[in-house]
Amino acid sequence: GGDTWATISSLLATARLNDVDPNAWLTQTLERIAAGWPNKDIDALMPWNFASP
Repeated sequence: GGDTWATISSLLATARLNDVDPNAWLTQTLERIAAGWPNKDIDALMPWNFASP
């Protein structure tokens, strides 16, 4: 549990540091992964590449 929380916390902090709404970013990222986002394009899901819809 602790390792998982550390990873999630780090990603949310990274979103904040990139002036991205963490909730919007996480929601969009999880929706894209669930829809079958290709592993080769995983970098596009990082917070610094987020563009709100």
